[in-house]
Amino acid sequence: MNIQNPQINFSRRGLLKFSAGAIGTGVLTAGLSSNLLAAEKKAPVAPVEDDITPDKALQELLDGNDRFVKAKRRNPHQTQSRLAEVAKGQKPFASILGCADSRVPSEIVFDQGLGDLFVCRIAGNIATTQQIGSLEFGSLVLGCKVIMVLGHERCGAVDAAIKGAQVPGQIGSLLAAIKPSVEKSKEESGDKLENACRANILAQVERLKSSPVLSDLIKAEKLKIVGGYYDLDTGKISVVG
Repeated sequence: MNIQNPQINFSRRGLLKFSAGAIGTGVLTAGLSSNLLAAEKKAPVAPVEDDITPDKALQELLDGNDRFVKAKRRNPHQTQSRLAEVAKGQKPFASILGCADSRVPSEIVFDQGLGDLFVCRIAGNIATTQQIGSLEFGSLVLGCKVIMVLGHERCGAVDAAIKGAQVPGQIGSLLAAIKPSVEKSKEESGDKLENACRANILAQVERLKSSPVLSDLIKAEKLKIVGGYYDLDTGKISVVG
């Protein structure tokens, strides 16, 4: 079973029009988020300066991961006052398209807190139509400056795709989405699983970049999309590509 990839119907103008209309009524509802953006309330919820650039946002992620690796976590933005602050609205600085693997929780491995990250998780960190739509919302409406596709060492979904595992239910749709990356990397020297994991990360980055909404933000220098590879043994995240 293949994951469908229909043409995205929302144009950038259309999504902006949607956002403006929602703000005009005082409330913007995020379809895939449990939070409501109260547009009339202007709480200072950005984790860093308001004019953060995509490069600075990426560095903030990498710095947080460095603290995690060195066991020097600050555990920022995890107080009751922060909870009350972000209840009024959210302004995450980064989005993560990560694997659903329980060993790679984004807020922990990047040493971030409430309201800092807009996270989408799915086995194999694949960019489905729905994931792309969520990340478009996170960047265009919420203002995320960087999207990281976060894959990891020894990914079970990628391993199953390599082995051509026969699986029940909808699990096969995940493997089908990963299979092209397996084929692309199979002639590379070295560890086949690691090569396929990295190739899959890069494939999802390119799929996100093909979104008209996200590509417009990249051209305007308001967004950066990168890949990240998580080492399960050390906790270290390295930029891929």
